[in-house]
Amino acid sequence: MIRATQVRGQHRFTEAPADTVVLDFDDRHRRRMAMTGTRGLEFLLDLEHAVALRGGDALVLEDGRLIEVVAAPEPLLEIRGRDPHHLVRVGWHLGNRHLPTQIMAKALRIRRDHVIEAMVKGLGARVIEIEAPFDPEGGAYADAGHAHGNDHAHHDHDHHHHDHGHHHGSHDHGHEHHHHHDEHCDHPDHHHGHKHAHDHE
Repeated sequence: MIRATQVRGQHRFTEAPADTVVLDFDDRHRRRMAMTGTRGLEFLLDLEHAVALRGGDALVLEDGRLIEVVAAPEPLLEIRGRDPHHLVRVGWHLGNRHLPTQIMAKALRIRRDHVIEAMVKGLGARVIEIEAPFDPEGGAYADAGHAHGNDHAHHDHDHHHHDHGHHHGSHDHGHEHHHHHDEHCDHPDHHHGHKHAHDHE
């Protein structure tokens, strides 16, 4: 069976894909899985690491052909608040329960769950049952993101090391900088901010 060993994230198809797979949220986060396209092409997804696939991604077969990924519609709850502040508050409660949540411009979407539905209604939110593709935010537990999947085989490792080195460096610097001033300055934070700004002028 031919294998798909790479993912091209949000690929712009310039030619027709060899086939299409329609996958729900669970099946879009796999490392190894036998799949059959809508036109009958059978292949084995065989990635080095599990990648969170999104609708519009392309799976690259060993012979170079592309398989388009389509996110399947699922039974969801769309949650709307009275205002942005209210919606953020509801979102905090969902996050506190580690629920995969899709963040829209004016709504939150989760998989249907009667217990959670009752909870958010109790918080004063409006809930609408819909059918739509589910594309929740990635969490800290997800693979370092979908970006690594963009050209996984060629660039993942180099960028992985470079990015981590860069982030750790700036992160450490930020903390050293912050603590240095805190330890030597007894002023409240807002005064400290002004003093800090003048020092740098």
